[in-house]
Amino acid sequence: MDEVFGPLYADVYDALYHEKDYDEECDVIKSILETYGEGPIKSILDLGCGTASHSIRLAAQGYRVAGVDRSRMMLEIAQTKAEAQNVSVSFHHGDIKTINLGETFDAALVMFAVLGYQIKNEDVIQTLRNIRTQIKKGGLLIFDVWYGPAVLIQKPSEKIKIIDIEESKIIRLSSGILDTFRHVCRVRFKVYKIEKKQLLDETFEEHEVRFFFPQELAFFLQSSGFQLIHMGPFPSYNGELNETTWNTLVIAKGV
Repeated sequence: MDEVFGPLYADVYDALYHEKDYDEECDVIKSILETYGEGPIKSILDLGCGTASHSIRLAAQGYRVAGVDRSRMMLEIAQTKAEAQNVSVSFHHGDIKTINLGETFDAALVMFAVLGYQIKNEDVIQTLRNIRTQIKKGGLLIFDVWYGPAVLIQKPSEKIKIIDIEESKIIRLSSGILDTFRHVCRVRFKVYKIEKKQLLDETFEEHEVRFFFPQELAFFLQSSGFQLIHMGPFPSYNGELNETTWNTLVIAKGV
């Protein structure tokens, strides 16, 4: 078993998620900042930024953005992307549960189910409290997580994704096993990189991702110095949550 978001997964990450509409998601984030922010939002802390597809777009719109991730290779890719687009983002390697950049931001993001990698209750609370110390009073926290009722009803399924890039091919096989007692889905990924019909590299990763329920999210936020403002489907966050809503968007405010 390889490390989570290891070198090969990081290398092919953007290709695997090329269909993800980051422009739409950043439009949603900007709308939330303008709607719920107390005064102008100028600085954003992007925790678990990955290859910085959110960070770069938001920085290009004029926000001062700092990105944090535990994968050094993803941060290297992020830096290369930012420089290629002539966008300034400060990147930092570290664990979102403990890293402190020594400054205060107007808002914080934890996107693409990153909070779900905090499996234990105490880890969720420690992460949220750490975020709270780095945003101003009244500052916004925006994150998306897997919505428990939908996960339990829909259940994870086996999937295959094939990405063709000129003479190369990336194949990802995924499957999931539910641990309902721990509110965790163990997602197993097998990733193959093929060029000219020859296997160049492969990796096998297992990701434990927690899914959440509304009342526990409200409790975690309240216990960490936040007030829950809104929960809704993601990205159309003004809709109603139901058993088809695998991803929920959460908006909270520092108190």
